[in-house]
Amino acid sequence: MKFYKMHGIGNDYIYFDCFDQMPEDPSALAVKLSDRHFSVGGDGVILVCRSDVADGKMRMFNADGSEGKMCGNGIRCVGKFLYEIKGIRKDTITVETLSGIKTLKMHTQNGKVSSVTVDMGAPELLPSRIPAKFEGERAVDVPLAVEGKEYRVTAVSMGNPHCVVFGGDPYALALEKIGPAFEHHEAFPESVNTEFVEVLARNELKMRVWERGSGETWACGTGACAVAVAAVLNGFADMGKDILVHLRGGDLTIVYTEETVFMTGPAEFSFTGDTEI
Repeated sequence: MKFYKMHGIGNDYIYFDCFDQMPEDPSALAVKLSDRHFSVGGDGVILVCRSDVADGKMRMFNADGSEGKMCGNGIRCVGKFLYEIKGIRKDTITVETLSGIKTLKMHTQNGKVSSVTVDMGAPELLPSRIPAKFEGERAVDVPLAVEGKEYRVTAVSMGNPHCVVFGGDPYALALEKIGPAFEHHEAFPESVNTEFVEVLARNELKMRVWERGSGETWACGTGACAVAVAAVLNGFADMGKDILVHLRGGDLTIVYTEETVFMTGPAEFSFTGDTEI
């Protein structure tokens, strides 16, 4: 099968056109191909499939083979894939995901998609639906003990669970040690993506992310959305305004309104190849 290597600000996945051909075991394929030393290398595998309810369907598998419900950087690349590879030349493209149908606004230059704005939907803040084991209707700036240290965290779901921690420079952290402790914390029964965030200015944030099933990645679209939502809830940013989020691989612009969250960022092709599966 032919594959397409694509990335959204460094969050790289291996994409397959599955409109007419589907791998028998995509989980095993993700584990095999994601290895950066002995294979293609990536944060996982994304299948672009037919849909009965949208222009296309996205299935995302993390590097450990687990299937994710949503991927913000990945869905922008799926939009570019549908527009450029599958010839769905529309300003607005819909994508079916395990977190529902998402609407994408395509920004083009010279017939190519340069960036995409995704309506990510409203954030889920009720702990039981994130899921997270916190009391009350919201878990905003609540204490969480991790390996003997207390952190103040905010729990948000953007189709997958996120734990947002505000503090100093996230690049000063030993993320390879603390990341797994958050990921598998008992407070998050389905494990969790964790974002460590520094507030640079009002509506400007710097984050580092540890993703469940993948470890540290250069970017996380749903994570940037969760961080923007948490920043508004904690008084660091303004609802309805552009919130600039700096990630290791680049920048995303997030707008959190009373109804939904919009994410805007680039989507890029890296290369193509063939693999036996």
